[in-house]
Amino acid sequence: MSPITYAQPITDTELLGTVTDLLADGFRLALVAAHDDGDSLRVVYLFVAARPDRRTELTLTVPADNPTIPSLARLSFQAGRFEREMLDLYGITPVGHPQPRRLVRHAHWPQDWHPMRNEAGDPGDFVAADHFPFLTVDGAGVYEIPVGPVHAGLIEPGHFRFSVVGESILRLKTRLWFVHRGVERLFQGRDAAAAVDLAERISGDTSAGHALAHSLAVEEALGVELADPVHRLRALLIELERLYNHAADLGALANDVGFGLANAHAQRVRELLLRINAQVTGHRLLRGAIVPGGVALQALPDPNRLQELADDVAEIAELTLANSVIYDRFAGTSVLRRDDAEAMGTLGYVARASGVGTDARIDHPTIELPVTEVTATAGDVLARYSVRRDEFAASVALCRNLIESHRGRLDARAQLPVVTSPRTGVGIVEGWRGSIVHRVEIAAGGVISRAKIVDPSWFNWPALPVAMADTIVPDFPLTNKSFNLSYAGNDL
Repeated sequence: MSPITYAQPITDTELLGTVTDLLADGFRLALVAAHDDGDSLRVVYLFVAARPDRRTELTLTVPADNPTIPSLARLSFQAGRFEREMLDLYGITPVGHPQPRRLVRHAHWPQDWHPMRNEAGDPGDFVAADHFPFLTVDGAGVYEIPVGPVHAGLIEPGHFRFSVVGESILRLKTRLWFVHRGVERLFQGRDAAAAVDLAERISGDTSAGHALAHSLAVEEALGVELADPVHRLRALLIELERLYNHAADLGALANDVGFGLANAHAQRVRELLLRINAQVTGHRLLRGAIVPGGVALQALPDPNRLQELADDVAEIAELTLANSVIYDRFAGTSVLRRDDAEAMGTLGYVARASGVGTDARIDHPTIELPVTEVTATAGDVLARYSVRRDEFAASVALCRNLIESHRGRLDARAQLPVVTSPRTGVGIVEGWRGSIVHRVEIAAGGVISRAKIVDPSWFNWPALPVAMADTIVPDFPLTNKSFNLSYAGNDL
């Protein structure tokens, strides 16, 4: 299904007014991407709206020797974070930003080194520098608890600093980008037809989601349209990815409050789903099945087997919530109110648990699907648990529909056209955490000149400290798991 798309060059004096009108018209800021064009820098703002699918791109060009843009931070919280990212990576100054603190760049990075600029060069030696300027909360009995960035187990690095009185949290500050890998830079110069393996590794538990968003962006750029059965097979893979991740989260949340039995059964379900993935695609994480121009499955899952697992998950959730101690630990814990969820632009199950209806399968569809919308209103840990539980059942129902209605081949591959002029494309996918957005620019010759990726964790990480306000320190592991955000998806 083709969205209604508009592209509009804009001047710095027109930007604020145009964005104000778009936000008032129901658009949300999905992405901001900077580009180094040599003697000038280009900033692209992608705004999207739903039902019907509408997309508007605003392009602002500024000189490379003194790049400044009007800040949109007072209009949009998300815009302020994108601007801080561009300041770190490109040296573009957002004029009028209320808090232009560094975001990506840690203190040991050279002050004037902006790694996404064409002529950034070698940074030289990274040296010890001042500590990150965390806000200090003063008052009688206030103390700090630093956690991370190195954690026990397999968790990726992130620093959490709690300002606490007794066990009550006054403020939580998160600090990420300890594993910033330069992923967007790695896309540059790669053949557009052969870069999907990199997309699959942006966030490993969302391999299929990022592969599809990347492929849709490349296909839009190249003008490639695929048949409905291809889109339906791709949708099936995205749902299989949702299933194994939701099963794992349901178990982990129970485990965080001491109900190891539920976790053991949930992990059993996850393992069986991973084995189904391997039968369907040859890879437990569904890699290699979705590529620009096509899809390739080895087999279809048994719909009755998926339904059996759905029944198992329903029973696990029933046993979990029937335990009054567990229910009391979930209910009312770490509430993210709807107005905060909307203001911060949250996505996926985090948003839906707070009553915000957002789902790219409906809002930005590639094909019409019988998607059951699942929402809650409480915005607490219980709501985030319940949304996952209900989405698991709805996802299995969707999988059964896709499997039972399929006719014909399980693989298809369209020939990608030769690229003789620059092209641009956007892909939007509802991954299991929420909406994923990829934007690519492809140069003549078919190589990617710029890729911008926004994982839903980018939007959801700032909401975690908000939900933790007025809670206690022991609630943090449970709340963190109820959000279950990707470090890798954020630390590109």
